[in-house]
Amino acid sequence: MPTPTKGPRLGGGPAHERLMLANLAAALFTHKSIKTTETKAKRLRPFAERLITFAKRGDLHSRRRVLATIRDKEVVHILFTEIAPLVAEREGGYTRITKLGFRKGDNAPLAQIELVLEPVVKRPSAKKAAANAAPATEAPAEEVVVEEAAVDAAESDATEEAVVEEAAQAEETTEAPVEEAPAEEKSE
Repeated sequence: MPTPTKGPRLGGGPAHERLMLANLAAALFTHKSIKTTETKAKRLRPFAERLITFAKRGDLHSRRRVLATIRDKEVVHILFTEIAPLVAEREGGYTRITKLGFRKGDNAPLAQIELVLEPVVKRPSAKKAAANAAPATEAPAEEVVVEEAAVDAAESDATEEAVVEEAAQAEETTEAPVEEAPAEEKSE
C-alpha cells in the first residue's frame, strides 16, 4: 500500500483518506465548525481551503471539480451560494483551528476547525499611512516656530510691541505654503 506524500496518515489507505477528508469537509461546510482530532484538522485545512478557492471562482468547471470530491449536491450548493460570497474579499486563510485539550476516552488531542466568515478589514498601505501622517506632523511644527519666535524675542529684552510684531510675522510665514516656511527658518 503506497503511503501519502504529505502529512500523517489517517488510518487505512489513500482511498479511505480521501473519503474521510471529503466527509470532514462536507461536515465543515454544512455546520461551519466541527470538532475533531488535531491531526485530522491539520490535514483538512488545505483540503477545505482549496475547495473554497474553487467555489470563489464560481464557474461550472469549478463546481464540477468540487462535485467530484464532495458527492453531496446540497453541500456543494451551500459552499457556492452561502460560503463563497462571504469569503470573496478574503485572499486565503478561510479556516481557523483552535486546540481544545484532550479527549476523555483515549487522550487524543482535540481541535475545533471553523470557517472564518468575518469581513476582511483592509489595512492602509505604508505610503498612504505616511501621507496621512505627514500633515499631522507639519501642523505642530508650525506652532512651535511661532512659540520659538516669541521666546527668542522675550529673551532679548525686547518690548511687548516687538514680541507682538514678531509673532505676527511668524503667523504670516505659517500661512504661506509649507514649502516656503522651511526656507525662511534657514535664513534666521
